[in-house]
Amino acid sequence: MCTVIVHVPEDPAAAIRLLAVRDEDPGRAWDPLGAWWPDRPGVIGVRDTRAGGAWLAADPAGARLAVVLNRADLIDDSLATGSRGHIVLDAASGGGLPDAPPTHGFNLLTVTPGRARVAMWDGAAVRTVDLAPGVHMIAHDDVDDPKTARIVAWHDAFAAPADDDWVADWLGALERTTALPPTDDRAIIRDNRPHGYPTLSLLVCAASVSSGGAEVVYGELEEPGAWNSLQLR
Repeated sequence: MCTVIVHVPEDPAAAIRLLAVRDEDPGRAWDPLGAWWPDRPGVIGVRDTRAGGAWLAADPAGARLAVVLNRADLIDDSLATGSRGHIVLDAASGGGLPDAPPTHGFNLLTVTPGRARVAMWDGAAVRTVDLAPGVHMIAHDDVDDPKTARIVAWHDAFAAPADDDWVADWLGALERTTALPPTDDRAIIRDNRPHGYPTLSLLVCAASVSSGGAEVVYGELEEPGAWNSLQLR
């Protein structure tokens, strides 16, 4: 039940910026932002140690970035044989999606210069939407979904970036959301266990994508599901 905030500027030549919060089972090992894939030179990302894929990955020189969020589906476990993390790597490397991905459901945000696209897979069909200029939030349902409590509560808290301090501004907005307890359905820094999932917020990435390339910075929470001031690097 991750959360992504993304700003698409009116000027297609300006940078698209995003803040991504990862929720995962703390017992599932991961590797921090780095170049973990020798077969994909130039790609960096946050690697899922178990399956070898990525939650978020980018090709800085190629100016591409992708991040995945789990989405509800009705797919039988025996049919979901693939890893969502490898779809992220394919997208960051410039690849496309199959018509019927062999994975559980997802929302996949792919960012290239001047374009942010979300592919939504629910087990029946892949739907895609290009994000219009403005600030958008993505969680486990549709983009800017009014059925998602955290989107209703906090969408307007993340103003369009106005200057180079946008990461600090958005981290400040994220910190203000933690006035809610992490078990509240409106929370962004989350403890999802009361909602039936073994996942808590673990880390945050911020990224900027333009024709000049993709830049990504990373920081981990000291305690899963609990806020602390972050210095993203």
